[in-house]
Formats: sequence, structure tokens, C-alpha cells
Amino acid sequence: MSAQEEPANLCKVLSFLREWDRGDRTVRGRMLNTFVTRNTGKTFYELELEFAQVASLFLARLTTWMRLTYMFGTDLGLQLKAIGIFLSALCHDQYLTEFLEDGGILTLLDILGDSRSKDLDKAEVLGLLTMVSNSGRKYKEIICESHGVETIADCLAMSNTYETQESAWILFKSLSHGNPKYLDQIYKTLMTLMACTSPKAQQLVLHALHTVQLRLKTAHPCIVEPLLNSLRSLHLDVQEEAMKLILDLKRYDVRGLLLAGLVALLRLNKGEAHEITEAEAEVIKVTGSLPVFVQQAAAAKAIRLLAEKDQEVSHELVSLGVIQHLLYAMGNREHADAQIQASLALEHFVHLFPLLEEHVQKVMGTTLFRAFMNKADTLYMVMNETQAQVLLANQVKALEVLKDSKSGC
Repeated sequence: MSAQEEPANLCKVLSFLREWDRGDRTVRGRMLNTFVTRNTGKTFYELELEFAQVASLFLARLTTWMRLTYMFGTDLGLQLKAIGIFLSALCHDQYLTEFLEDGGILTLLDILGDSRSKDLDKAEVLGLLTMVSNSGRKYKEIICESHGVETIADCLAMSNTYETQESAWILFKSLSHGNPKYLDQIYKTLMTLMACTSPKAQQLVLHALHTVQLRLKTAHPCIVEPLLNSLRSLHLDVQEEAMKLILDLKRYDVRGLLLAGLVALLRLNKGEAHEITEAEAEVIKVTGSLPVFVQQAAAAKAIRLLAEKDQEVSHELVSLGVIQHLLYAMGNREHADAQIQASLALEHFVHLFPLLEEHVQKVMGTTLFRAFMNKADTLYMVMNETQAQVLLANQVKALEVLKDSKSGC
């Protein structure tokens, strides 16, 4: 811009700012629309050129107006998009600093925590906070110091839209990277979110928790129970994320607790199959599967995957009585997948520890055992009710298997 053009451009910008200051909601809405249309994607230098080196004056007005009006929903979506232009501009450090000094982060978190805010606006807020978080460690710490972790967690747990849930998940991943001071807080918060009712949110939480866990040297014991409970989910995406986390946790100090918990899930408590939530009941109408049976099958699968990858883990599982519990799960004729997964897991242990073969045959009987050794994954198809009841009831022989296997393996 030439020296002659600069005063003219400055006058134009000051006129724009006066119009903003004097304008009502309608006028400001029109001006915001024009600003967003013309300036999306511009760099810091381009914005400064457009606003005669005083673009910060407009950003300050935007931040103040948003703080004063967000609870009424006055053009909030437009305001957030306009602020996003400043925060996403290349070489935007000056804008970011001024936004923080004007209380921008606190305002964004207030919007996120306001029950009157629309989910679409919350997704936009989460995107802006992610821009801030991605700018460096000190900005991550500012968000966390402002009780941001709790606010983001509440938003993720209570939201019913995928866009908002995913935006919260992306922000959590950003906050957990390069933020050692608050990593433990983020970790513990994510653990509490595993109990959320939305399957999509649960999947995203498990994924984020998996990412955070890989950055930690230890695992908190409190992670085990909600993680095992997530195996009740009738949604494959949740099951997959839970399984990944379970497989990784074998390297941490909660391995013993995790293995014992998985073995215990193979044995159903009386009446547990009928203790379902209203949400689970709706899904059962569609799938025909009880959550407790799904959990039993998932536990058997997790046991097999853990044992196949580590012989030491196999020994630990045998010492925990996994054989008798797998035999019990194989007798659950109400859920074929539980029978399949338990059969495949038991097959691994019988092949790994040949001494188990004779004892397992005593429990199963010659005919059923022969079919098991021939093709374990189809055993459920040839098992009759009497044979299933033997597996469910014959715990004396199963206990003998356990005792002998401890000494022989």
C-alpha cells in the first residue's frame, strides 16, 4: 500500500468501527457476515493490511460483544466464526495474546458450560479452543487452569451430536500432548467419562484414554472397572477401542487386577442377566443380545488375545482359574459368541499346556472333547443341552483341572 493510500484506508477502517459501535444487532450481524465472507483464510499480514494495522481494535470489540451477549444467543455462531478468522490466521500470536488478555478463553469456556448454548455453537467453541491449545504448552496450561478439563468433559458427556463429541475428543487429544503438568488430571477425567451413556462418546473417550495411557509410565487401578464395564457395550466400535486399551494395559502395573477381572467376567452372577438399563433394553430389541452375555464373550476374546501374545500372561491366567471359567462360559447356550470365544481361548491353553488336555477331557466328556479338538469355533453347534449343563454345573472336576494345571504348567 502506498503512502497516499494508507490514510484513506485508515479512514475507511475507522468509519467501519464507528458503524459497529453505533450499530444494533441487525447492523452488526450484517457487518459480521461481510467480514467472514471477505476474510476467511487470510493471514495476519493480510488482515492487518485490510484493517490499516488496527485489526486488533475489531477483535477486541468482537470479544467484548460476545462476552456480553452469548447467553442470549445473539449471532453467536457468526461471532465465533469471525474470532476464528483471527485465531487461525498465519502468524496469529498477537491476536491470540490480545484475545487471552480480553478474557476470551474464559468466555469460550462459559459458552461451553452454558446449557442454553446450541451444540453447533459448542462445536465451534471447541474448535477455537483447539486452535489455542495447538499454539503451545502455555496455552494448554491456561485452558486447564481455567477449569477447562472439567468443562470439556461435561460437554462431551452431555452432547448428543457427533460433531460436538468429536470436537471435544480432538481438543482432549491436543491438551494431552506436550502438557505434562495437567496430563494426570486429563487422564483421571477421561476415566470418569468411560461411564457416559452415548456409545459414540464412549468410543471417543476410550480412544483418547488409550492415547494418554501410552504417554504414562503407570496405570491407575481405577481404570480397570469402568474399562471392563465397557465390554458390555453392544456397539462394535466401543468394543474395539476397549480391546485395544486392554491389550496395552498388560504392560502396566494393573495387569494382575485386569486379568483377574476378565476371568471373573466369564462367570455370570445369578440375576445379572436381567439387570439392564432402559437404554440397553432398547438396543436388545434390535440385536437380541444381553449386555452381560456380550461382556462374557468379549472377556473370553480379550483373554485369548492377551494369552496368545504372552506366555507369561497365559501362566498367570491359568493360576487365576481361567480354565474352569472358560468351561463355564462354553456352556452358555443363550449366546453363541460367548461359546465361540471361550472355546477358542480354551483351545489356546490346551495346545500351550498339553497336561491340561486330559483334565479338560474329564470335564467335557470324550465325545464333546473330540469335537472341541477337531474344530473349537463350531463346538457350540454340536453341543446339546445336557452337555452344556455339565459344563455349567460340573465345578468339582473343573476345580481339579485348576489345581492340577497349577502344578503342571
